[in-house]
Amino acid sequence: MNQEPLYQQLVNEWITLIQNGVMQAGERLPSVRKACDIHKVSPSTILLAYRTLEDRGFIEARPQSGFYVKAAASLPLPRMRRQSEAAPTGEVVDHIEAVMRVQTSADFIDLSLASPRGSDFYPTNRFKHIMGRLLRQQPELTTDYPFPPGSARLRRQIAQRAVSWGCVLAPDDIVITNGCSEALQLALRAVCKPGDTVGLESPTYFYLLPLLKSLGLSVIEIPTHPNSGLSLDALELLLSEKRLQAIVAMPTVHNPLGSTMPPEAKRRLAQLVNDYRIPLIEDAPHADLHYGSQTPDAVKAFDRDGWVLLCSSYSKTLAPGFRIGWIAAGRFAREVLQLKCASSLGQPRLLEETLAEYLESGGYDHHLRLIRRHFMSQMERLRGTVASRFPQGTRATLPSGGCLLWVELPAGVDTLELFHAALAERITVVPGVMYSARGRYRNCLRLSCCYPWNEAYERALVRVGELASDMGANLGENGLVTLGE
Repeated sequence: MNQEPLYQQLVNEWITLIQNGVMQAGERLPSVRKACDIHKVSPSTILLAYRTLEDRGFIEARPQSGFYVKAAASLPLPRMRRQSEAAPTGEVVDHIEAVMRVQTSADFIDLSLASPRGSDFYPTNRFKHIMGRLLRQQPELTTDYPFPPGSARLRRQIAQRAVSWGCVLAPDDIVITNGCSEALQLALRAVCKPGDTVGLESPTYFYLLPLLKSLGLSVIEIPTHPNSGLSLDALELLLSEKRLQAIVAMPTVHNPLGSTMPPEAKRRLAQLVNDYRIPLIEDAPHADLHYGSQTPDAVKAFDRDGWVLLCSSYSKTLAPGFRIGWIAAGRFAREVLQLKCASSLGQPRLLEETLAEYLESGGYDHHLRLIRRHFMSQMERLRGTVASRFPQGTRATLPSGGCLLWVELPAGVDTLELFHAALAERITVVPGVMYSARGRYRNCLRLSCCYPWNEAYERALVRVGELASDMGANLGENGLVTLGE
């Protein structure tokens, strides 16, 4: 039985119609009265569904006329299942180093970073006042050595906020880490040994590839849909064949796809890992940036026996420079705490207490509403520019949250070459080969919309589209080819 509200069920239905091309750009949606008759619901339900679609960037309201499908919303989804496999052209870590090297340079226009820069996006002044007062009142925060599991005050706030993700956690279930990256590393070390095989989404967050390699772990890529997320049928087959010792997945606001698994899929995922007794490391740093009115339930919310290790951080929403993450490791909590003690000890107490007090103040939800609204608006502009200025046949995701857009260019356009061509013009993008251990996604790239939309940003984005079009023009006399066509 579908437990989602009626309006959300209608939203999902219309999104599917738009993404599949059943409803075309510029097409008028049924009037509120007609939609009520068709779906046998109240006007308030239809209006809420329409407003949600409008907030998500699928439709627009035209005065005295009604609601219409927006042009950028009809940009077709990538055909991930048709991606070819190729031998990697270089180590992923080499590409990561190249991207990070230019991301630190003020001379480059960065179209790829996964979190905003600058105090306009974060409550910097509020942190400054809290930190100053804490230093005056508790100078020992800078002199006492910090030890795991971290600030009890901060862990209590994290546990309280986890309720909005559908999770019932105690402060003692949580270990504070050096960002989500350390949380992932601790989780993998706790549940795997060298030689084990880990299932990853495909495409996946690129940091995971060198991390798994450094731990002596092998990778099996699992198909991941740009709208519904990880293929559970493919996962169940791998589990039934005993080919995996662990899974890492980002079920809510995926990086790089932006997808969020439906609640029933998350429930099934939790059941699979509990039934097969295989740990799932749930990576959730972008979850609070979901465009909905509230954060969707985590897979951890459906965890029966503690086989889900939930990892997250505040680096994408509040304070990247604090590098404060956390892990709720379920049945592996003791192992994770021991590993944390043996590796990096505790996080800076001053930063932990500053963040804890901010969360206690109640300002986080207001901040999230502002940044979600900003990203939603920016994402619509980004998708519109990609639809109008990138080569014909380009496809792109329709993210459920966050600031990342996955773009699939026509077959034959090599985004690694595009990456180097853009670098020559001091523009940074992230090529698709960084998101696969097998060299897939050669014609894909990740873009970001978390920057102020100014003339320099738009000019750089248009220029990337022009470079891609120039490469596509060399494909042959018949022009551009879209994957699968």
